[in-house]
Formats: sequence, C-alpha cells, structure tokens
Amino acid sequence: MKDPSNPVCRTISTLLARIGDKWTVLVVQTLGEGSKRFNELRREIPSVSQRMLTLTLRNLERDGLVNRTVTPSIPPRVDYELTELGKSLQKPICGLATWATENVETIHQAQARFDAEQDARDAA
Repeated sequence: MKDPSNPVCRTISTLLARIGDKWTVLVVQTLGEGSKRFNELRREIPSVSQRMLTLTLRNLERDGLVNRTVTPSIPPRVDYELTELGKSLQKPICGLATWATENVETIHQAQARFDAEQDARDAA
C-alpha cells in the first residue's frame, strides 16, 4: 500500500482527498438534515463561493454521494439530497467534526507552545 503508483493506493488517496475536503464535509453535514436547494445550501454554508459549491456538488453527484433532482418549472427547481452512500458517509464525517470540536482547544494550546518554542529558537 505504500507504493503511490499502486492503483488501490491511488484510489484511496483520491477518495480521501474528496471526502476530506472542507466543502464536502460541510455539504454532507448540511444535506444530512434533508433535501436542500442550491441557495439554501449557500445560506447555510455562507463561507463557500457559488463556484466552489457548484464544483463540490457536481463532484459529490459524480461520486454517487448526492442526487440532483430538477423539477421543471419557471425557473427550474433543483434539489440536492444525499444518496444512501452519502448517508453512510455522515457517521464518519460527524465523528470527525465531533473530534475536532472536542479537541480544538488542546490543538490551539499545542500550536501556541510550538510557535513560542520556534520563536525562542529563532531569537537565540
């Protein structure tokens, strides 16, 4: 598995890059609440640009994690929802989000200690 040219290694790396992306995590968490329209997602994830949200949704749809449903109307209504595969991703994503929330202070303290030590070394 350590050989980056190994097809299994490449596949795993590609999938982890996709599901580890911050926009993917936020979209999957938000869609976990139920079907949403594009602008609802934009409102609930205000830091994402329209372009990044579009690209993220397209990639999630391509990977089979999100369904895109177009309802013919004027203007057309487009809804996004998690597939069963997407729903199965919620548990590990929520676990990571919980871990991050529970450990953010400890991580900030470690970063501050490290930075102080680096500053002390640089000053010496």
